[in-house]
Amino acid sequence: MSTALTTIRNLGPAMAAAFARAGIATAEELRALGPDAAYARLLATGERPHFIAYYALVMGLMGRPWNDCRGAEKTALRARFDAICAARNNNAEGGETGLDCRLAEIGVIRPRR
Repeated sequence: MSTALTTIRNLGPAMAAAFARAGIATAEELRALGPDAAYARLLATGERPHFIAYYALVMGLMGRPWNDCRGAEKTALRARFDAICAARNNNAEGGETGLDCRLAEIGVIRPRR
């Protein structure tokens, strides 16, 4: 059985389309990969890193609203997000630096592809 990505809480049509471009077409595939691997795959397609999108994904996979993320949990998720961005940058030849990742996240620069 294949379940649409949009059945996962916090994931709308735009995120579903982005995951589809990353080769993740069903909720089952997304759950099997887990949030970190799935988000890394999303970034590998050229999607701009965005912390809120990441933690909304994590919360959604837990069945929780995106704005339920607070305090120490949010701090821990920020560390995971930064590690995903750093790994992407380290693996991509000519990729972004950590600073580039942050600047792209807030929309100051366009991410390198």
